[in-house]
Amino acid sequence: MKLKLSLLLVFGMTATLVSAQQLVGDKLTNARAADGMYISWKEHIIDDPESAGFALSGSDGLVMADLDKDGFEDIVSVHESDEGYDSTQEEPGFVPPPAGHVRIAFGSSDPDDWFNITIAEGTDSPAPEDAVIVDMNGDGYLDVIAAAELSHLIYLQNPGENARTEEWKRLILPQTEGRGSYIRIFAGDFDGDGTPELTAPNKGAQRPGPSDYARSTPVELHVLSGDPLKGDSWRRVELGRYSIPQLSEPVDLDSDGDLDIVVGTRGEGRLAFFENLGNGNLDFIEHAIGINGARMAGFNLEYVDLSNDGRLDIVGSIGTGLAWIEQPENIDDAWNAYPIGDFAPDSMTGMEFADIDQDGDMDLIGGSYSRGPRTGDGDVDIHDALGRIGWFENPGDAKEAWTRHDISRRKRGMFDKFIARDVDKDGDTDFVATRGNSYPYDGVFWIEQIRSEEPVEAFTPARAVESEEMPLPN
Repeated sequence: MKLKLSLLLVFGMTATLVSAQQLVGDKLTNARAADGMYISWKEHIIDDPESAGFALSGSDGLVMADLDKDGFEDIVSVHESDEGYDSTQEEPGFVPPPAGHVRIAFGSSDPDDWFNITIAEGTDSPAPEDAVIVDMNGDGYLDVIAAAELSHLIYLQNPGENARTEEWKRLILPQTEGRGSYIRIFAGDFDGDGTPELTAPNKGAQRPGPSDYARSTPVELHVLSGDPLKGDSWRRVELGRYSIPQLSEPVDLDSDGDLDIVVGTRGEGRLAFFENLGNGNLDFIEHAIGINGARMAGFNLEYVDLSNDGRLDIVGSIGTGLAWIEQPENIDDAWNAYPIGDFAPDSMTGMEFADIDQDGDMDLIGGSYSRGPRTGDGDVDIHDALGRIGWFENPGDAKEAWTRHDISRRKRGMFDKFIARDVDKDGDTDFVATRGNSYPYDGVFWIEQIRSEEPVEAFTPARAVESEEMPLPN
């Protein structure tokens, strides 16, 4: 009898401890702005399956600009829309039909009023992963180029003032057809002739296997001469070949006034950059970025001078956390790594810098990648890699300890991209973001920064029904 009573007490105590674990989004915030006000967050939906009217899913890349020249920024987002990817239950050899959507959310004076359209889908944009906005034909209207993970790059020409209603003319760049898997796309005028070039890493396959890691695929430059809707106006230049390249981002890394190209490679787990010689001939010199104290594969990177020495430093994910590497005086010397924070056991994905607390230095928001099923919460617990959003408060000296402020942790969600904007024009920083891996909750959303005199719950979701909110592990 005593043994039975003891067991009941133990089990009762265990149940009490579990029930006492507080859900991340329900915790009272302890984050404070420079003015002493508490900071919390409220979610707003921009685009999702319910508003789209079809099974929109797999939301990834996100870019913003005023596409129709009405004075309000619009959002271009890409959605793989292949919910079986990475979690397929089909028979071996089954090949699903191409799916994917490139969407635009046209903005207005009301931050909760968006006009959503699809400008490419299906075989035009199978499993699109990324997009860039740039005026390729010089007509003053910004065009869209999307990178499709199942095949190619596609150019979508802005029809002008009727961008919401007219068809966007298109060209699948012929030099990219049948070449592998394009995961990212960027644009920049590297030779200074007024016409942008495109940079794109080709990782070789949507789901790389051992044989893909064992070979090299190119980081490419796509050069336009003429009408971008004509295939023979484009030529492809290989900059270098790597094991699963996943980044080729234009940035003036050496601060000499022209755009260089930073490369990240998953298979080699390293960074490099192509120095633009600035001679107008698209000539580059490759440099390794040697890192002391970390390894970065560079899927998402941010560039900011955290050491306040006038040189751009690089921020990226290292496992479940984030670190920054300090650019040395001699760019070919070792870049020393410093930690920012960790989301363990969650898997860090997207990030964005902004002065969230308005204290004069740059803070960082981050999102994680859930590893469970994409179409159901599944049998996962607090120790699995789940979907998470949080931000890291800059201590002032970026080499000191950053403070993490958790916003939300859900069973499902991949938060791939964040863009800092004052969406509601109230003077503080909000974030526009994408969410994948969590159908039917995938899509585009924004989180509003809320200021209050007293602490409130860290996060207010937009939906009454959601993927289950979770606590942190002990």
